[in-house]
Amino acid sequence: MSEMFSTLGTWNWLIFGVVLMALELLAPGIFLFWFGLAALLVGLVSFAFDPSWQSQILMFAVFAAAAVPLWRRVARHNNAVSKSNPFLNKRADALIGRVFTLEKPIIDGSGTVRIDDTIWRVAGPDAPAGSRVKIVQADGASLTVAAA
Repeated sequence: MSEMFSTLGTWNWLIFGVVLMALELLAPGIFLFWFGLAALLVGLVSFAFDPSWQSQILMFAVFAAAAVPLWRRVARHNNAVSKSNPFLNKRADALIGRVFTLEKPIIDGSGTVRIDDTIWRVAGPDAPAGSRVKIVQADGASLTVAAA
């Protein structure tokens, strides 16, 4: 076992880093990426210096442990960006509270409303075409309305 570790070299770490990052593509979770980055850093440091295998493994452990706070900082920053635009992937939720005019009447609880260039299916109390309705709930591509 010690003989295997003593043969660790620059290329071993670089290949290990690339393999870990490739595995991250197969099983995404931003977990293997940081280990791959740590292995690449050890490989790059090994180009400049010729550390012992013990030092290389220690560097790998330190770099991998340092990646955790770095990942948390990046994740926190990305969360702050999504808070600035909370409806980015929730278009229907952004419509709640807005008032529109019915394009087709609501008959037996179902009708349509035109919002920009899209026709949305709406559910609510019966109302004639041209009535003003307020969006009160969004469920996927179906909107629930009430008289405005």
